[in-house]
Amino acid sequence: MEHLSPAPCPSREGRGNQVRMIAWEVTRSCNLNCKHCRAASHLGPYPGELSTRDGLRLIDDIAAASQPVIILTGGEPLLRPDIFEIAAYGTGKGLRMVMATNGTLVDEAVARKMIESGIQRVSISIDGKDAKSHDDFRNEPGAFDGALSGIEAMKSAGMEFQINTTITTANLHQIKDIHDLALKIGAAAHHIFLLVPTGRGKDLALQAITAVDYEETLKWFHQESMTCEIQLKATCAPHYFRIMHQNKPKGEKPVRKTGGYFHESTRGCLGGISFCFISHVGQVQPCGYLELDCGNVQKQSFGEIWDTSEVFCNLRDYGKYGGKCGRCQFISVCGGCRARAYEATGDYLAEEPLCLYEPK
Repeated sequence: MEHLSPAPCPSREGRGNQVRMIAWEVTRSCNLNCKHCRAASHLGPYPGELSTRDGLRLIDDIAAASQPVIILTGGEPLLRPDIFEIAAYGTGKGLRMVMATNGTLVDEAVARKMIESGIQRVSISIDGKDAKSHDDFRNEPGAFDGALSGIEAMKSAGMEFQINTTITTANLHQIKDIHDLALKIGAAAHHIFLLVPTGRGKDLALQAITAVDYEETLKWFHQESMTCEIQLKATCAPHYFRIMHQNKPKGEKPVRKTGGYFHESTRGCLGGISFCFISHVGQVQPCGYLELDCGNVQKQSFGEIWDTSEVFCNLRDYGKYGGKCGRCQFISVCGGCRARAYEATGDYLAEEPLCLYEPK
C-alpha cells in the first residue's frame, strides 16, 4: 500500500501558516529554582535531551521549512556545553539566533562568544526592582546582582539585550520601577509576561493578578509604548492586541517602529499559528506553557509536524474556539491565552479565563 502523509491544515483565507519564531528548550537544567518556572527546572541531568548531532539536524530541518527566529532557552541554555556551536550553526543557516538566559553565568568571555556565534539579542529576566524582591522570586541569593553583572558584561562586549518581566501580585506594584530600571541600564526592549500557572508556577496560582489588574496593566503598558524610546511587548497577554486596536486613532495606519503600533503586524496568542516550542527531548508544543504533544522531531520532520499537527490545525481554525473567544470580533488579533484556557478548563480551545471584555 502506498504510504500517505498526513494532509496539511487547510489555510485561512488561502494563506499558509508559516512558522516565524521557535523557542527551543536546549536543556532543562538550570542553576536557579525560580518560583514561576514553567519547567520546574533544577540542575539535572535530564535523560533524553537532544544530542549535538540531533540539534544540528533539527536546525537543518527547520531551515528547510522556514527561516524563523530561534530562541535558545531552557532551563539555562548556558549550561549546555555545545550551545555556541549550535548558535553558530543556526547563524550559518541564515537563521536569526537569540538567547534567553538568567544572566548569572554571563561574563565578558561568554558575551564575546555570544557575539562570535552570531547571537543577535539576549533576554535577561528581571522580576523585581531590587535584589530583595528579585532574589526572592528566583529562590537564589545573589541572582539580581548576577543578572546585572551579566548585563554589564554584555554591554561591554556590545551584545544587545532586553529585559523580560513576569508579572504576579508580588511584583505588580513594582512594574513601573522595573520598567524604569530597564530604561536606565540600556535595554533594547522590555517584554512583560503575564503568569501562566503551569509547572512550578501552579504554586503561584494565587499570585496571578486579577482580570481587572490584567486589563489596567496592559492599558498602562500600551500608553507607555506610545512614547517609550525602546520596544515594548506583552507576552502571554493576548488582550494587549485587542487594547491596541481599541485605542488606535481612527484613520491612522500602523507603522513598524520600536514603540507605537509596531506589534499590529502580529497577534496575541501565536501558539501553533506562527510560533511553537520544542522541548529538551524534542516534543513540539504550541508553547512552553501548553504541554500538548504535537509530534517529536526525533520521529518526524519539523516541517511535517508544523503543517499537519491536529492541535495546530485546530488552533488555526478560529471557528473551533469556544465561549466568548469564539464569538469575539477581536479573535484574529487576540485569540486568548490557550495555555491559560487549558489549565482552567482542560480544553485548549475554551475561552480565556482572565478577560473582562464582552464581545458585542
